Amino acid sequence: MFDLYLSPPHLSGEEQELVADAIRSNWVAPLGPYVDAFERDLGAYVGEGFHALAVSSGTAALHLALRLAGVSAGDRVICPTMTFVGSANPILYLGATPIFVDSEEGGWNLCPQSLKKALSGAKSRGERIKAAIVVDLYGESAQYQEILPILRKEGIFVIEDAAESLGTIDGGRRCGTFGDLGVLSFNGNKIITTSGGGALLSRDKALLDKARFWATQARDPAPHYQHSELGYNYRLSNLLAAVGVAQLRRLEERVTQRRQVFDRYETALRDLPGVRMAGLGDQGGRVNRWLSVIDIDSRRAGVAPMDVLRTLASEKIESRPVWKPMHLQPLFSGCEVHSIAARPYSESAFERGLCLPSGSALTTDQQDRVIRCLGAAIKRAR
Repeated sequence: MFDLYLSPPHLSGEEQELVADAIRSNWVAPLGPYVDAFERDLGAYVGEGFHALAVSSGTAALHLALRLAGVSAGDRVICPTMTFVGSANPILYLGATPIFVDSEEGGWNLCPQSLKKALSGAKSRGERIKAAIVVDLYGESAQYQEILPILRKEGIFVIEDAAESLGTIDGGRRCGTFGDLGVLSFNGNKIITTSGGGALLSRDKALLDKARFWATQARDPAPHYQHSELGYNYRLSNLLAAVGVAQLRRLEERVTQRRQVFDRYETALRDLPGVRMAGLGDQGGRVNRWLSVIDIDSRRAGVAPMDVLRTLASEKIESRPVWKPMHLQPLFSGCEVHSIAARPYSESAFERGLCLPSGSALTTDQQDRVIRCLGAAIKRAR
């Protein structure tokens, strides 16, 4: 059992007030005024002209997005190999096949050159890629200036998986707004939470209205229960949306706090041999620093990430390896993975990366404790 967690929820107190208000009003079932308010506030936050659909999870939002893209059995969908399984599972829900693409060196997001290689291979075989899921890993925006022209040229529907990047800004735009559809997650470990929940984002209101219809069991407009299409029970409850309304009001504060956590790690760990902060950085924008991730060169540090994880765990501090690439997962055994490297960069990233406690409520004293344990693990190894 840990007493210092990786990314726990950070409540302000206003959540309790809004949930109590929802209970007093008897809007405790799915839908209600807080769902409407949360959707309105999300759309306004990400950008002018954007609309939001609040659903039960980020995975549900991805499932709906792929169906809106027209993905069905036998289709092929691009997906980064280095991501959480929730990015890839919805491809299987629809009977489609994931085409995995390697990470870029250093940044770990989808590699534009490996993407070109994947598309070229598909074209040479006469295969059409129906859609592409592009993930913003650990809050860092993917390289959309390079990726989007590649995908647009081929007429591929783009879904931005911004589950980890709410609050990140790239080129003056907020993450979640780069694709034909954007996906958010409000799971308990995200930068803001509704306990469990997600959202679909788009400027195309008609698309979201169709998704809203499917997410509400695809009930036809009739006085009786009539269903002509397959639907799902995917709507977010009014109680959870009340939590989301309160959380969203603190999002900018949470981004600032997480960035401060990252900056303290970067300063404190700068002189540790073989250890560096992972990622490409702000690059003129702003990374939300959802999780602070370190890259450990075992040869120089004298210790492997899993050794550090065990040392931290012995002190009741939670840390985690970075996402295990999808092409190494038994579930996706046999699926294609495309890389410009002889050995995919994502494989070495998985071996080198470790996520450190990054919560926005992490105190300086708590973070100093993590830093001391990390430094002690490396010094002992040397």
